Amino acid sequence: MTAAETPTPIARDSFLARLGKLRRGPWEAVATAIIAIGVVMLMQPLALSLYTYSFITILTGTVMFVVVSHFKD
Repeated sequence: MTAAETPTPIARDSFLARLGKLRRGPWEAVATAIIAIGVVMLMQPLALSLYTYSFITILTGTVMFVVVSHFKD
């Protein structure tokens, strides 16, 4: 195998490095939107399946907001 044929190694921390570059603002907006969607799912009277998954949606948004609040400004 020649140098031209050797595959380039994939950096193990490439995902973590990309996460380190993320900024708080846009991700807080996404987390807030997920929480709002969960509240709408909780209050709607039409679909029982939406009501069933509303708590997990709100919880996911809340956990995401807590994690994202530790990102850089």
